[in-house]
Amino acid sequence: MKERVYTQTFGAAGALIERDGAYLLVKENLPGDSDDGKWNQPAGWIEVGQSPVETAKKEVLEETGYSFIPEALLGVYSLWRKDLKPYGKTPHGIKFIFLGSADGGNRQPLAGDTHEAEWFTREEIEAMDPDMLRDGDILKMIRDYEAGKRYPMELITHTEQE
Repeated sequence: MKERVYTQTFGAAGALIERDGAYLLVKENLPGDSDDGKWNQPAGWIEVGQSPVETAKKEVLEETGYSFIPEALLGVYSLWRKDLKPYGKTPHGIKFIFLGSADGGNRQPLAGDTHEAEWFTREEIEAMDPDMLRDGDILKMIRDYEAGKRYPMELITHTEQE
C-alpha cells in the first residue's frame, strides 16, 4: 500500500451501485487498521494523473470484481473523520461518488484490501451497527440516490498539462 499523507484534504472517488433495491458494499481487509472488517462503498484515493472517473472504475473492479460504467455523478462529499488520527493527523476526504451499472458477468478476483462484496437493502444497512460502516456518509449517499439526485458527467473534467 502506498504511503498516505493527511496534512490536507485528499481526493477519493467511488461508486454507489444499486441493483433491484440493493446496494453493493465491500468489506474492508485492512489488518491492524481500525476500519478492518467494516463495510464501505467501493472507493479509493485518486492517484496523481488519474481522473475521478478512472479512479471509480478502477476501484469498483478491484474491490468488487465487477466492471463499472459510470453514468452520472451522485455528488461530491466532504468527510472529516475525527475518529481517526493516522500519523497524528485527522483525515478529511473529498469524495466524488458516481452512479452507474456493474457488469454482472465474469467477476474478477477481489483486490487484497477487501474481504468480500455483498448486496444489502437500505433497511439492512440502516439496521447495521454504525461501527460496522466505514464512513458515516454511506446512508446519506443512499438517501440522495433515492431522492433522485443526479448530476451530469460533464461536471467532471480532467486536463493534463505538459
